Amino acid sequence: MFFVDTIEVAGLGNRSYLAGGGREAVVVDPPRDVDRVIAAAARRGVRISHVVETHVHNDYVTGGPELARLTGAAYLVPAGARVSFERTPVRDGDSTVVDADAGLTLRALATPGHTPHHTSYVLEEGGSAVAVFTGGSLLIGTVGRPDLVEPRLTEDLARAQHASARRLADELPDETAVLPTHGFGSFCSAGRAEGGATTTIGKEKSVNEALTRDVDTFVADLLAGLDEVPAYYAHIGPANAAGPAPVDLTPPAVADADEIAARLAAGEWVVDLRNRVAFAEGHVAGSFNFEAEGQLAIYLAWLIPWGKPVTLLAESAGQLAAAQRELVRVGVDRPAAAATGEPSAWVREGEPLAAFRRATFADLASRADLADAAGRAGRHPGDGLVVLDVRRSSERADGFIEGSVHIPVHALHGRLDEIPAGEVWVHCAGGMRAAIAASLLDAAGREVVAVDDAFTAAEKSGLTVRTA
Repeated sequence: MFFVDTIEVAGLGNRSYLAGGGREAVVVDPPRDVDRVIAAAARRGVRISHVVETHVHNDYVTGGPELARLTGAAYLVPAGARVSFERTPVRDGDSTVVDADAGLTLRALATPGHTPHHTSYVLEEGGSAVAVFTGGSLLIGTVGRPDLVEPRLTEDLARAQHASARRLADELPDETAVLPTHGFGSFCSAGRAEGGATTTIGKEKSVNEALTRDVDTFVADLLAGLDEVPAYYAHIGPANAAGPAPVDLTPPAVADADEIAARLAAGEWVVDLRNRVAFAEGHVAGSFNFEAEGQLAIYLAWLIPWGKPVTLLAESAGQLAAAQRELVRVGVDRPAAAATGEPSAWVREGEPLAAFRRATFADLASRADLADAAGRAGRHPGDGLVVLDVRRSSERADGFIEGSVHIPVHALHGRLDEIPAGEVWVHCAGGMRAAIAASLLDAAGREVVAVDDAFTAAEKSGLTVRTA
């Protein structure tokens, strides 16, 4: 008998896997905080004999080298990956025994596309395929994006991605479980899959466009649909190729109100991890809001100038510790300082907390009606009212509020001077990114209202939504 345990890395939209028999197991694409993996193996009562990578990742820092060091496991990395650390190079067709007693082996299949060296691993029991770890190749309903390596290679990699998906479908039985690393919200995915989704080779044959479309149509659509790449990816790939250092998850130094003020005055980032409702009601002036419960790691790493010191403000020690764990996965290793508790303790005596308003799209429609008193037709923003859309370009293409200004949240910090004068009502698709943007605007001294509402309510509220 064999088992496969999924290790969710929900904040990044990824999965790692622990698979094995009764005595030994392999770990596929481990997260950087390897204590979670070691604990999973301990619960199963198995020894980690092998750690494997499907590719050099761009979206998270791997825990592979550290996990192999701690467990004594063999560290398998595709032979074509340019890395500067010791590992066992894996080539197409190589077979590795995972647990001899259980008859488990791992067979490497070259599946270039997401990267030139990308490799999938077929888990075989008694010589029969039972699962395939597809990394960033064949995902659930989509494939990994091919544009993260080098712009000149993108089209060739897209074509390789199509061929690799076809190879997996042709060589593996329909009942083979498909176990990708990306595709659950990760920006390494060319599309999106539900976090709880499972699939097989047979299911993918009927729904995955790499398997239902000819190569030219597939490539054209894939390239046309590629979204923005998070800026921090440029740092993650090289870090993984060099071999990441072990993590330090010990609590950071405690900052009092004076130190928080000094760090703000020095131009450092002070990040409030509380939920957006609490932040809007009262926060340290100049601080930014990245909710611990949201996609903290992705958006903070995307927006913050790389290497800039960050101080974290949290409502509890538990919230702070969870945030640290998320951030080390994307290379934000050690907060400069931190504070927990209530915001009243984070400001110096006599200093007020800052605040801004929250609203719905219905509130915006009412405000726009007032601004349109001069008689302009339609319900769209009027003079003195700025509607700022901070969604990605692909989202905006599906519909936007007439007259709104568009600056994606990841670009906002460097483009604040492009926002017209007036009261800024900022929105996204659901509220989280609008809260980040509102905090940036508030820190810059703008009068801001955070629209905390689903974008589907915009047109229902009477606002004019256009697609072109």
